[in-house]
Amino acid sequence: MPYAIFRSGGKQFRAEPGKTLRIPSLQGEAGTTVEFSDVLLGSDGDNVRLGVPTLSGAKVTGEIVKHGLGDKIVVFKFKRRKNYARKQGHRQGYTEVRIKDITLG
Repeated sequence: MPYAIFRSGGKQFRAEPGKTLRIPSLQGEAGTTVEFSDVLLGSDGDNVRLGVPTLSGAKVTGEIVKHGLGDKIVVFKFKRRKNYARKQGHRQGYTEVRIKDITLG
């Protein structure tokens, strides 16, 4: 089974055709095609190709499924005996992408 490891939003993801990934937020509407050209490693099932630092001509193509917000985390700052306490919530945005095709070039 072919797969590729690509970089998006400062993180690395393993992509396989048909797989759905949650990656950091991207621009674009649902149904839009996106292309990731920052491919670090690729395999066609038999041979593994490693980029230095990236594979030239390789790309991963996907389709945006939806945008959303992740689980809430609570940021709580506290200093004892100083009457200081701050509570704040945060939900990180993400984009769900369905991988269509992997081209190793």
